[in-house]
Amino acid sequence: MFRKFYSKLNSYKLSMKMKLTLSLCVIAIVLLVSSVISIMEYSRMSHYVSDLIADNINSINVAERLANASNDYNLEILKVIGDTAKTALPKFKQEEFMEHCDSLKKSLTSDKMINLADSVVYSYSAYMLTSLELKNVMLSDFIDTRAWYFNRLQPRYNRLRSDIDVLNTAINNELKKNSATFERGFYRSIIPGAVAVAVGLLLILLLLFFIMVYYVNPIYKMIAGLKDNIAFGKKYNYTFDGDDQLTELNEGISEITDDNQMLRKRLQDIRENEKKEVPKD
Repeated sequence: MFRKFYSKLNSYKLSMKMKLTLSLCVIAIVLLVSSVISIMEYSRMSHYVSDLIADNINSINVAERLANASNDYNLEILKVIGDTAKTALPKFKQEEFMEHCDSLKKSLTSDKMINLADSVVYSYSAYMLTSLELKNVMLSDFIDTRAWYFNRLQPRYNRLRSDIDVLNTAINNELKKNSATFERGFYRSIIPGAVAVAVGLLLILLLLFFIMVYYVNPIYKMIAGLKDNIAFGKKYNYTFDGDDQLTELNEGISEITDDNQMLRKRLQDIRENEKKEVPKD
C-alpha cells in the first residue's frame, strides 16, 4: 500500500506555474499569519493594559477627592475650635465619602490595593467617630477643645491622611508598572511582525535562488547551446534534472537540433554527390 502511494506521489509532477505560485503562496501565508498574530496580540495587550491604566487613573482621582474631602472637613473643625463664638458643627458628606470609597474598591484589582483601600475606610471611621465627640467637648467646662483636638482628633486625621497617601503612592506605582507592561507588550506584539518580515525576506531569497538555479541558469545554458548549434554546428547535449515544462522544452530543443543536424548532413551529402556527378569537360 505504501509503495503504491509513494510511486503515485513520485509520478505527480508540478508545473513551472504551480511551483512558482505555490512558493509565492507560502510567502504570502507566512506574512499574513504573522501579521494577524501580531495585530491580535497587540490588540489584546492594548485593551487589557489600557483598562488597567484607566482604572489606575480613576483610582488616583478618587483618592485625591478623598484627601480633599477629609482635608476640608478637618479645616472646618479647626475653624470651630479656633472661633469660640461659633457653635455650628461642620457637616461631613459621609455618603459622598463612602461612594468614593466604593468606587475606589471597584477600580482596584489586586488584593494588596484593596487592603490599602480598606485601611483608608477604617481610618476614616476612626476619625469620624472621634470627631463626633466635638459637640460634647464644646459643651464641657472641663475639657480643653484644643487639647482634645491635638491629642485625640489630629492623630486620627494624620493616620487617615497617611493611609490615603500610602494608597495614592501604591496606585501611582501600579500605574508605572502597567505602563511598563504596556510598553513591553507593544514590543512583544511586534515581534511576530518582525519575524514575518525576516522570514518573508528569507523565503524571497530562497525563491530567487530557486528561480536562478532551476530556471534562469538552465535557460541561459539552453540558449548558449542553441547558438553553438546554429553558428558552429555543435551537437546540442545540455541536460539537467527536472520534471516540468522546462525539461520538456529542453528535450524538444534537443530533438529539433538533432533533426537539424541530420538534415544538414543530408544536404551536405547531396551537394557532394551532385558535385561528383557533374561531368568534366
